[in-house]
Amino acid sequence: MITTKSYAAQDNQSPLAPWTFERREVGPHDVQFDIQYCGVCHSDLHQIKDDWFPGIFPMVPGHEIIGRVVKVGEHVKKFKVGDIAGTGCMVDSCRECENCQKDLEQYCLKGNSQTYNGLEQDGKTPTYGGYSNTIVVNEDFVLHVSDKLNLAAVAPLLCAGITTYSPLRHWNVGKGHKLAVLGLGGLGHMAVKFGVSFGAEVTVLSTSPNKEQDARKLGAHNFVVTTDEAQLAAARNSFDFILDTVSAEHDLNLYLSLLKTDGTHICVGVPSKPSPVAAFSLLGGRKSLAGSGIGGIAETQEMLDYCAEHGIVSEIEMIDIKDIQNAYDRMLKGDVRYRFVIDMATL
Repeated sequence: MITTKSYAAQDNQSPLAPWTFERREVGPHDVQFDIQYCGVCHSDLHQIKDDWFPGIFPMVPGHEIIGRVVKVGEHVKKFKVGDIAGTGCMVDSCRECENCQKDLEQYCLKGNSQTYNGLEQDGKTPTYGGYSNTIVVNEDFVLHVSDKLNLAAVAPLLCAGITTYSPLRHWNVGKGHKLAVLGLGGLGHMAVKFGVSFGAEVTVLSTSPNKEQDARKLGAHNFVVTTDEAQLAAARNSFDFILDTVSAEHDLNLYLSLLKTDGTHICVGVPSKPSPVAAFSLLGGRKSLAGSGIGGIAETQEMLDYCAEHGIVSEIEMIDIKDIQNAYDRMLKGDVRYRFVIDMATL
């Protein structure tokens, strides 16, 4: 076994603290890489606090993981020692179901193995994430990362990046479309970058007027303050798509009114409580309310390659691991532009 240092929550009430555990030895098809950077996702906090479902404790969060390969199994063909590698939100799947066969492992019908707060495919071994010094992953769930970009700023692409890239690609959002990005946070700022890169006319919808300057720096063409009735009225029936990145409670009916006929509201944020939706909000314009998770492994690699080609990374603030609780507090207040990344050398 491989002795591994980490920061973990021992239960849903305790702050993260140093914890040592054992990872499996590198098997024939495994890649071990030492973690250099790990992004901090809002879902890390949701899961530590049992906001969505009961957690598996001790819990080592982190699913935006970048590092350098230090060992490979004897049958590994895709990686060699010294390569830069990444792992996102999942580390395995059944490989056999209809969705897995279509490169949609994120929707594995038997349940994929989440990078943390999940179980390996044996159904009993807990997974531990990237707030740690090293990780062992089957090569099929390890991603190639270009050294052309700032690696710390690449880390959030493995969740925030693919979570916004995947639905924009699925719905073929691009030139000729009017895209609204609801919320300008860790997910939202990546949605703006991708939407602009794909050729859409991008509008940011936000309750925070002070984010307009940032939105425009990121490339947004328009900005609507959703607490301003006049601006909201002017935006009604305007958008082909709304990409909803908000993880707090909000009124979906209000935003559905901003869609054109046949428009689609796509949820990628995950509020803790369900949102009521009136049938008339959908019927009055044949509108669609949809959701999207992360992408599959092939699509995530496509996204990383696209970002390397077009120079797209996340806007980040680097932190030491000892400052993680303060980062969580600031994240809840929206006080980050736009993603915290842990320098794992500080572990």
